Amino acid sequence: MSVEFLKNGDVVPKPPEPRSEEEIVARWSVDANQPTLAICCIVYNHAKFIADTLNGFLNQVTNFPFSIIVHDDASTDGTQEIIKKYEKDYPGIIKTIFQEENLYSKGHRALSFFQGVSDAKYLAVCEGDDYWLDSTKLKKQVDYLEKNPECVITGHDAFVTDETGIVVKPSKLPDGHKRDFSSDELAEGKAWILTMSWVYRNVVEDFAPERNMVRNGDNFLISILGQYGGSHYHHDIKPAAYRIHAGGVWSSTSEDKKLDDQMNTWFWMYRYYKKLGEKNYLIYIIQNFKKLFLKKLLFQNL
Repeated sequence: MSVEFLKNGDVVPKPPEPRSEEEIVARWSVDANQPTLAICCIVYNHAKFIADTLNGFLNQVTNFPFSIIVHDDASTDGTQEIIKKYEKDYPGIIKTIFQEENLYSKGHRALSFFQGVSDAKYLAVCEGDDYWLDSTKLKKQVDYLEKNPECVITGHDAFVTDETGIVVKPSKLPDGHKRDFSSDELAEGKAWILTMSWVYRNVVEDFAPERNMVRNGDNFLISILGQYGGSHYHHDIKPAAYRIHAGGVWSSTSEDKKLDDQMNTWFWMYRYYKKLGEKNYLIYIIQNFKKLFLKKLLFQNL
């Protein structure tokens, strides 16, 4: 079955067993010690899922070197043992960071884990419970960014699956977001680009302290990237797999709590852009906050 046409109730395919490190590196046309792209993988208690995630990475067919940086936030379910086995088999590609204490519970935000850990030209992101299905994904995204310097980030769609891999929603991304966005639209928070689909230029040098005040920092980072360029949506990349499960940080959050978190994000984006003196963006940020506030009032009245 072609993954492009999966529907509710279908089973999402799993990535095949990966090639050896020698086979992967043999395709690279430049020095493997200088990765063009780093894949940033955030993991916490993903023992049931992490093999699919890593296999999706290792099945990428590229002519440029890439590294895989796995940050395990003190998993307790055997996830670390699985990661260590992959690290042993792919020592030149997989780099690991194992925390002894859970940083997220102490207020550290997930995307901050990777700030400054790689000087690769491009970064990709995928959490340890999601996975990629298109082996040409990274090459297509990097090729596009190389040819289009005005673009800072590209993305694509994903299936939504349950814990067993059954499709519960054929497309996670609303149709209105399956398009390119301008630099201003990104900065104003108008774009939704799925996190597990990101490939973006490694241009953000400092981790703004306001980003540590929000729970869903993805929107915040997209907004900051908008200062460097626009975005591109890839219709030519097969959707990834986004899992909904009991341990998912965002997918298991109540709608009321999500509204609170989203309003908090807009508040701290307002503080960030006010500090920078970017008055043009503030009006849109305030409008988005007001819309969520009215939605919150309606939700409370139901």
